[in-house]
Amino acid sequence: MNRILVIRGGAIGDFILTLPALKALRDARPQAHIEILGYKHIAALAENRFYAQAVHSIEYGPLARFFARNSELPAKLADYFASFDLIVSYLYDPDQIFETNLRRCGVQNLICGPARIVENAGHAARQLARPIEALGINVVDLAERIFPSIEDRDFAREFLASLRQPIIAIHPGSGSREKNWPLENWISLFSAGSHFADLERILVISGEADKAQTDQLEREWKDRDVRFAKNLPLPRLAAVLDRSIFIGHDSGISHLAAAAGANCIVLFGPTDPNVWAPKNQNVQVFRSPSGKLDDLRIETVEAALAAAL
Repeated sequence: MNRILVIRGGAIGDFILTLPALKALRDARPQAHIEILGYKHIAALAENRFYAQAVHSIEYGPLARFFARNSELPAKLADYFASFDLIVSYLYDPDQIFETNLRRCGVQNLICGPARIVENAGHAARQLARPIEALGINVVDLAERIFPSIEDRDFAREFLASLRQPIIAIHPGSGSREKNWPLENWISLFSAGSHFADLERILVISGEADKAQTDQLEREWKDRDVRFAKNLPLPRLAAVLDRSIFIGHDSGISHLAAAAGANCIVLFGPTDPNVWAPKNQNVQVFRSPSGKLDDLRIETVEAALAAAL
């Protein structure tokens, strides 16, 4: 197993939940050449950062032929796949079309992992570890870890130079409104009369999906010294979040913060933290009894933040 390819699409959180399995693979095969085929802006978290020597884009046009039955396969890609001693694929392939085409290329050792997480089948990271355990490698530690490069850390040091320590990083968005704590609660938590009115240490994390919340917070806090980190490359954002106090929702950014080593306060609503919350010891999970984030009290988050500070 000198050359290993891991095929992993999915969103940020899906990828990071796979890292415990990939770490066990790397620990068991420290000399192996490992590559990852995935969404390149996400898989960059692993490129030359412990897990893999190279990453490639799953959105590469000619790859589409591998998802068509009995198609003419590009010779260059066929040779590429055949060059690996082992391929681990997490792609959704219900009709086994992709698998069949890989085997047409001469791929001998192919293990297919779960493309979708089953709610009543244990923690997501445990489910994603199964293909690695099929190799006889025990995945004992389900904590997520990211290893920023020297360049990532240099960027973070410069980016955070003007902020007081410890930094309080907040991510008020997620992929779904139902998973978001009401924005007025975020505003109230750091309002002028609150315990945390000193906003010189606040960093607001935002991406494209968080534009509405970010725009409102910029208007609300326009006269206060709040830093916004917008659309940072994920490896750099991981370095920025290292050793911060982080508050967020059930989202990929919360997994990123946990994996980076932040002291995390993660707010859960309708989703099950027993399946989806990071398993890291640096993570505290809070969920309202009703399962609705609107019912999670501000006082609960205030107490957790005060304890973290």
